[in-house]
Amino acid sequence: MIWLTLIGFLVTGLSAAFIIRALRGQRTPHYDESKPQRFHIGEVPRLGGVALLLGLSVSWILGVVQTQQGDPGSLRLGIWALWWLVALLPAALGGIVEDMTQRMTVRYRLVLTLISGACAIWLLGLNIQRLGVPWMDTMLIQAPWIGMGIVLLAVAGLPHAFNIIDGYNGLAGMVALVISLALAHVCLQVNDRSLGSLIICLAAVTGGFLVWNYPRGMLFAGDGGAYIWGVVIAMVSISLVQRNPDVSPWFPVLLLIYPIWETVFSIYRKLARGDSPGMADALHFHQLIYRRIVIGVFHDDDSRRVLMRNNRTSPYLWAFTMLTVVPAILFWNKTWVLMAFCGLFVVSYVVAYLCIVRFKVPTWMKR
Repeated sequence: MIWLTLIGFLVTGLSAAFIIRALRGQRTPHYDESKPQRFHIGEVPRLGGVALLLGLSVSWILGVVQTQQGDPGSLRLGIWALWWLVALLPAALGGIVEDMTQRMTVRYRLVLTLISGACAIWLLGLNIQRLGVPWMDTMLIQAPWIGMGIVLLAVAGLPHAFNIIDGYNGLAGMVALVISLALAHVCLQVNDRSLGSLIICLAAVTGGFLVWNYPRGMLFAGDGGAYIWGVVIAMVSISLVQRNPDVSPWFPVLLLIYPIWETVFSIYRKLARGDSPGMADALHFHQLIYRRIVIGVFHDDDSRRVLMRNNRTSPYLWAFTMLTVVPAILFWNKTWVLMAFCGLFVVSYVVAYLCIVRFKVPTWMKR
């Protein structure tokens, strides 16, 4: 695994450096100042997804080759691992095309992530067979298509959830890194080394991307990067529960509750205002923190001031994420405890959101 992580990290880091150098000073197509999700000054390449895809592909293929040659590291990565790459490609390539053109509508990108979900069911045999609640488990046994529908929803929805929280330097990348490491930890706990190898490679390539993304903000993940994180994490989460009965189905739910609930709450908020759920706005949780909590930044240069304020936003959300990641790791096999923490997070999120909206934020939190 150390060899694969090193290769993935280096390939992604070097690819990112090449992209930054090749696209330096070039204007991002149609990504103008009027975009509500834009919180930077200047032109920054949005092709971090290309570097992530290259690094992940090389590390996964190398793992398969290593297994075929005797597998000295007991990675157990057979040819089947290449089907994971095939399932990932529709969503990843769709996101990258959007980053390059800014002309692919949400509808088409959703279709491509649905294709990735369908490939996960067909090629990888992914299915949800239990939810840790007796009556739900009975229902899934009697109607297997419900589990397949949940897989399709998860693989298609989580990429868009990561895309929503991808607003500031290091935010989505660090969340993806922490979640990947947590999944890898539980994979090793249940001795699922092959699955652990796949997700540790994602953590490694994410680290290679973050070298250029935080704190300097020289490269953005874009839709392509967010979709890679979402699809791979969704597939690993489902496969981990499917292959290992000791792992609670609510472990990945608690682990991913921040991007999941951010998406659900965003859809509710927009529908309540009569807006389309696909319409971008500047009222997400991380954007409110940027506007109403991270305010004490002063610098003569406008670009530098925005960058400093951008960088100070992400740690708030990292800490928020750790409130779910830590209990998920501690209680990965205890369903009811995990469910209780999920409910606690939802309540905490709504209370925190309302406090920020109503300007009822403690002074010590502002900086």
